[in-house]
Amino acid sequence: MTMNFNAKNMLHSSIFHPTLRQLQQPNVELTPNNFMFPIFITDHDDAKQPIQSMPNVYRYGLSQLKDALAPVVENGLRYILLFGVPDTLPKDNTGSNADSKLNPVIRALPKLREWFPDLVLACDVCLCPYTQHGHCGILGESGELDHVKSVQRIADISLAYAQAGAHIVAPSDMNDNRVKAIKQVLFANNIHNKIAVLSYSCKFASALYGPFREAAKAAPKFGDRKCYQLPPGSSGLAIRAADRDIEEGADMLMVKPGLPYLDILRQIKDRHPNYPLFIYQVSGEYSMLMKAGETGGLKSILTEILRSMRRAGADCIISYFTPTVLSWIKNGEMDL
Repeated sequence: MTMNFNAKNMLHSSIFHPTLRQLQQPNVELTPNNFMFPIFITDHDDAKQPIQSMPNVYRYGLSQLKDALAPVVENGLRYILLFGVPDTLPKDNTGSNADSKLNPVIRALPKLREWFPDLVLACDVCLCPYTQHGHCGILGESGELDHVKSVQRIADISLAYAQAGAHIVAPSDMNDNRVKAIKQVLFANNIHNKIAVLSYSCKFASALYGPFREAAKAAPKFGDRKCYQLPPGSSGLAIRAADRDIEEGADMLMVKPGLPYLDILRQIKDRHPNYPLFIYQVSGEYSMLMKAGETGGLKSILTEILRSMRRAGADCIISYFTPTVLSWIKNGEMDL
């Protein structure tokens, strides 16, 4: 179905949930509304798998998920970002289990809705954990991304997550025009006003993703992702990407990684002040800070960095430290 409306002017997908409405009213404090917690879900239902390169971070099976999240929700958790990590599910060239009924995220969404009705559920949308080759789309005969097929798959997966109960779909694949394709399929299925699109607009080809690729079992089997993720030294492409995604109807934008790209964050916020802006404090940043904190002082180091992200323009920080920070905030242990 061809989109017959201006997606940029659609507002309801940004305000259909009370927590999303709060996000549209930014401030400069560190509050629970400023943190999103990334969660890895495996298809081993009873598993709690430690991630060696990310201390205190786990892959959870469905039966472990409620107990893992309940104390964090009690401390004020508002949002989670779900990543599926297939272990027993077969991988293929089209990532067919990215939206199958056996997908761990699709199975978890209705349960999470039931267990935590006020929690905002965001789903990372990508093919890399589900493909044999580990790239973020469908490959053509030459080994390069097939843009048309990749974008259609990303849109189909987004629809499946939306129908399973997601509040937000977050395409991280960095294929051109995937926001438009997602908006089109949501509109065609008459759910465009009930799900927001958080675009990984400014996602750089960073060396800081290593621990995540272990966590998500999503490392590319050959080559790299430099042809579709942004060059680390570029700012112009980041601005163009953010402009494009807004024009295609993105409700929220993201800069990833975090600390090395605060200049990009500020540029995007200054250019698009009316759009909630997320920053992803990625796995490599987490692991480095955990190492630095071994000698003490993690709280002061982390608080300084989080403040710098807010000062630079972040409305919401995606961080593996979210449970720790929420505990500090609740117990009055953080100098806000």
